[in-house]
Amino acid sequence: MPIKETAIASPSDLSLNGDNVIDVAFPTINQKKLAWQDIKSGLLNWRIWVMLAYQDIKLRYRRSVLGPFWITLSMAITVYSMGYLYSHLFHVQLAEYFPYLVAGMLSWSLISTTVTDTVETFTANDALLKQIKLPYSLYVHRVVARNFIIFFHNILVFIPIMVIFHHQVKMGLNWLLLIPGLLIIYFNSICYGLFFAMIGARYRDISQLIKNLIQVVFFVTPIMWKPSILPASKQFLAYLNPVFSLLELIRAPMIGYSLTKMNILMIFLMSLMGLGVSYSVFVSRRARIIYWL
Repeated sequence: MPIKETAIASPSDLSLNGDNVIDVAFPTINQKKLAWQDIKSGLLNWRIWVMLAYQDIKLRYRRSVLGPFWITLSMAITVYSMGYLYSHLFHVQLAEYFPYLVAGMLSWSLISTTVTDTVETFTANDALLKQIKLPYSLYVHRVVARNFIIFFHNILVFIPIMVIFHHQVKMGLNWLLLIPGLLIIYFNSICYGLFFAMIGARYRDISQLIKNLIQVVFFVTPIMWKPSILPASKQFLAYLNPVFSLLELIRAPMIGYSLTKMNILMIFLMSLMGLGVSYSVFVSRRARIIYWL
């Protein structure tokens, strides 16, 4: 007896037509529903990715005396030496330049390491992905949470700056704006991180490409320099840089000044674009991730 399809969903889905040919009805798979369930489940299982993020840091500095504070010490040596040197190179007062640079470097460290780490999210966890059924988004949360924990260690570097340059660093309610700023960065890190993780799993050269581009972005973004040093006709180029607007979400509250309208607009557009791109790609390509590993 001829058969149209060999695979069947369930016995109840089989039917015989007049020619004694079996018709097989396959259940439809709603990829949007599966993607939404993955994202929702990743958020609800926050205890898992927080524990895994903490475990990553603990294993990296196992048997060391300072533990993760080695990162803080390295950051302190870097920013303190850079602050003294570049303040003289740019002919800027030390009290004005030091807080700007340190806050900017702390922000840049969080953003850059998150980007480079999320590209390798799925490839670095391929063994776990093949053995345990967990949401794909959970692994992205793990990487982002790990870098946020490191950021909170590194923020201790800013305490001496607040004490020494207390006239320049304005302490007040503006520090409360750091909380929504970090939440926005976390949201963007998940959106873009999910996208980067997928293209990093599909195309292995993307990881090296991103690492090289990060170095270029560091020099073209106002981290060590201020937009005001550019000619008046060229300053808009700095404000059109989306990374600069993300940096200001952390640096502005820490130093004590407000975001510009251009910063707010760029952050809104970047968040909207990241949400749309990551969701559309995740819905259409989520089922193929495991085959790319």
